[in-house]
Amino acid sequence: MNRNHKGYKRTVSALLAASLAFGGAGAVYADTAGSTSATAGVTSASVTGAFSDITTGFWAEKHIYKLAAQGIIIGNNGLFRPGDSVTQQEAVLMALRFMQLDGQISSTATALPSGIEVSNYYKPYVVLAFQNNLLDKVTESASDNSKTAWGSRKATREWVAELLVRALGKTSDAQAAASEPSGFADDSKISADKRGYINAAIDLGLTNGLSGNLFNPQGEVTRAQLATFLSRAETQSQAVYANTTSGIVTAIGSGSITVFGGVTNAVYSLGASTGVFTSTSETAIKATDIPLYSKVTLIGKNGTASYVELTDAKPQVENIQGTFARLSASGGKLWLKTADGYPEYAFDSQTAFTDKGGSTIDPATITEDSTVTIMRETYTSQRKILKVQVTSGVVNKTASGTLKSIDTSAKTVVFTGSTGSEESYSYDDHSQFWYQNTKLAASDLKSGSAVNYTIKNSVIQSIEVTGAVDRTVTGTLQEIGDSTIVYKTADGKRAVKLLADSPVIAIPGILAPTAEDLVADAVGGDKVELTLNSSDQVTKINVLNHQYDQYISSSVVSYDSNTGMLTLTDISGGAHVVKLSKDTDVVSFDGSKPSLTVFGGQLLQGKKLNVIAIGDRALTVKIVSSYEGTIQDISPTGRYFTLKTSSGQSLKLYDPASVEVFGLKSPSLNNLAVGDSVTALLTNGQVDISVVKKIQKLQLQLTSVNAAAYKLGVKWGSYTDELNAAGISVTDENGASANLTALKAGDYINASFLGNKLLALQTVSQKMGQVTGIDAAAGTLTIKDFAGASQTFNVSGGVKIDRSGTVNTGLGSLSLSERVEIRKDADGTTIASVLPAQSKSFSSYDSVNNLASFKRSTVDEAYQFSLSPNVYIHQGDTTLSVQSLKENDKLTVYFKNNVIVEIVKQ
Repeated sequence: MNRNHKGYKRTVSALLAASLAFGGAGAVYADTAGSTSATAGVTSASVTGAFSDITTGFWAEKHIYKLAAQGIIIGNNGLFRPGDSVTQQEAVLMALRFMQLDGQISSTATALPSGIEVSNYYKPYVVLAFQNNLLDKVTESASDNSKTAWGSRKATREWVAELLVRALGKTSDAQAAASEPSGFADDSKISADKRGYINAAIDLGLTNGLSGNLFNPQGEVTRAQLATFLSRAETQSQAVYANTTSGIVTAIGSGSITVFGGVTNAVYSLGASTGVFTSTSETAIKATDIPLYSKVTLIGKNGTASYVELTDAKPQVENIQGTFARLSASGGKLWLKTADGYPEYAFDSQTAFTDKGGSTIDPATITEDSTVTIMRETYTSQRKILKVQVTSGVVNKTASGTLKSIDTSAKTVVFTGSTGSEESYSYDDHSQFWYQNTKLAASDLKSGSAVNYTIKNSVIQSIEVTGAVDRTVTGTLQEIGDSTIVYKTADGKRAVKLLADSPVIAIPGILAPTAEDLVADAVGGDKVELTLNSSDQVTKINVLNHQYDQYISSSVVSYDSNTGMLTLTDISGGAHVVKLSKDTDVVSFDGSKPSLTVFGGQLLQGKKLNVIAIGDRALTVKIVSSYEGTIQDISPTGRYFTLKTSSGQSLKLYDPASVEVFGLKSPSLNNLAVGDSVTALLTNGQVDISVVKKIQKLQLQLTSVNAAAYKLGVKWGSYTDELNAAGISVTDENGASANLTALKAGDYINASFLGNKLLALQTVSQKMGQVTGIDAAAGTLTIKDFAGASQTFNVSGGVKIDRSGTVNTGLGSLSLSERVEIRKDADGTTIASVLPAQSKSFSSYDSVNNLASFKRSTVDEAYQFSLSPNVYIHQGDTTLSVQSLKENDKLTVYFKNNVIVEIVKQ
């Protein structure tokens, strides 16, 4: 046989293709056994998702899931150690498991061939390997210069090639090719007694060697490589693996999969630890990516799937399209209309009837001459009808779903039905849209809303918004009070809405706007978009068009109290005249609102004002007492800074008497920086700056909570302080009102400050659980909480991984199975705090003081810890009580702030 590599074509097999060919694609073998007995050091098979050193996207992930599910690879302390080299005795045990022979070991002591030294645990397996011809006595017993015991020697690539060819029963092929050159450039380095096995691997399509036409026969095989060899070799093996099913997927969801195995359907649950892959790729897929009626191989037991592999994505069905004639529901038959007659099709109670969007319909509503598609299976001799779908025809139905999109120009709405399929219908002038008892315009309908919709003669008759999705309305702002807002709709009608607690206000160009910045006027008020919650309360006021002229830091030229005419110059020197009236909102330097007569006496030449006007009509005139904006430039040595106001003006301010920054005792301009938001308070003369106060939002951790006294102990970094929260607004992350009584030590809050003054508090939600998914490419992190629920976080906007104060950015520093607590920082960045874990031996539990005690290895080692009120104690998925723990139980203990939050019994 010609083995010239330039002309010899080989098919890469499922055994050594990526590993012997490319030097390391594979799965993880991680079995560390004891050396004193046949049972020492053996742990139970672990699901791959539980191995902390294998992250999502790891090149061997697929094979790890598969072999772990089959029990071929076994973990130790939650690790696989994929890069470690494999010893010969370890490789033998793996090969026996692969061949399903490991259960045949004998309890009777049997001598090994001379020169074969192995650990006690491996001895019966190595004996069994010799008995089944996986090892050759003569070859393995031959003396060499190695001082390492046979079992502890590192398995080489050529040695593993022989072991695996023998495991596949291809020894005769190797013997026939023993005298032929391999064709590799390093053929001279191949041991003579291994050349035939390497040639057999080539002929079987098991390897193409390495780049540069090399084989590297003496290279060490890693645990990852060996496990992959075995995983891919299964297509060449006749071994039958327990708990393995091959069949057709008849139902699929995020939580379960149903497989028809040839006789009946079997339902398996899917969880975060279930590996889902395809036979053609190494990359994991979602369970929902598996097409209905496709072929899969599934490994699982007790109704739970550990590994699912899509082996053929083509649905095993056929579709018949035709024109509907009639149907007999009682007889379970329907007829299509063709040029040659009326072919008959039988259906049963399991047959689904749907409209074009996939929503279930009553078969009796299908009208004659509708176009239908009949789907029937091809994987049994019965050819049962699975689904009848109406693809065109008159539609009359009422359904529930989600409004995906609306095109008000084309007058069409796209719905997502309960099955996930989409359908589009048109509406006309007679269509009605409702939310509770409020009639909506088509423009008020928002994507993502949960809806009930009625279709009549294929046209939308009505849409009722049922979900608590925010909606918006637009209009002209006329009045705003403490609890209500009045606006004029597009059709000129007056509308009144209640304000939610602390509604968000957004005005283009204004930093941190308040209600005072809104222009409410019967004629020229702001054009606004109001966001309404499920209670029809306004949660956000977004100004679309600010309807006014604004003169910031303008100077009085003159004021005529008889006519109310105020002449002023703006900051650029431009002259303006506005008229004050009894309707003008006037504010003195001290914040009071005097009468116009009293206020007029304060409008002396040179006095600085902030004026808002529509045309020549003054809406607001306020004597300047402060400037607010963002620092553009700063010079601590020059004692000045330049402030850019919300209106875009730049003010150069000099020599502030003092600076206020929360948390600093004696701050100065050195503690401010470009980009900081500040408020500069003026003295009565409006010339000097009395104090500059930094505006900031900080995330603080609570050290104590005294809700009755409104006292909060806080810390951040190396600082500590006590806040007085009396009269301070407290909200959650969604803007809803919150209460101090819900807070406890260890929680986080976002605190807004003006200098040292606390303005508002926002609670911070925290989610704790086990990392079950890391997708760095998509920027997502998935955890499973202690109740078993999974939640995926989008961290594409930034993430910080905090390990006891050491912070890394990027998901690459996080590992599967680690425990984390996730929260949002004050700036919106996701923070994942990794909970420290310790291996402990249980001693006792003090129920009076809620203290768990553990065995200690040194006298000064901490051994007593408090338990969290919601501590999660479990073994696998079985929840345990602390009272069930026994002395010397081996545990993994997870801590938060030195308090136990989770205990895993080994």
